[in-house]
Amino acid sequence: MKKVILSFAVIAAIGFTSCKKTVKKETVASKVATVSNEIQMTELSFGVRGNCGMCKKTIEKAASNIDGVVNATWDVDKKKIDVLFDATQTNEMEIHNAIAASGYDTDKVASDLNAYNNLPMCCQYDHDMVINNSVD
Repeated sequence: MKKVILSFAVIAAIGFTSCKKTVKKETVASKVATVSNEIQMTELSFGVRGNCGMCKKTIEKAASNIDGVVNATWDVDKKKIDVLFDATQTNEMEIHNAIAASGYDTDKVASDLNAYNNLPMCCQYDHDMVINNSVD
């Protein structure tokens, strides 16, 4: 008799546990669907003046520190940054302004002069440097 009651209790516990997991999965899936509907991912490329690997690190960090920026990659040779961001959290001009505040000219915003003067000597670029405005 004890074995029958114990078996029934185990089967009931397994049944209740499996029901809870199914409900939880559906809730998580619906939350993910809601979040994904609110995101507006935008790709952006524009020119940024700079010289070296240290510039790359500073430029990418300035862009990446903005809420909503998912990825920022600056090409040293092309003088161009590619940014992926959530347009519901930030916009193009915020990214330009953040990079300019770190001391680097973009194709839309001139750098902050004090920040530029505080850059290492190897990072103090020619302000007349040609930057690539075209998207590849």
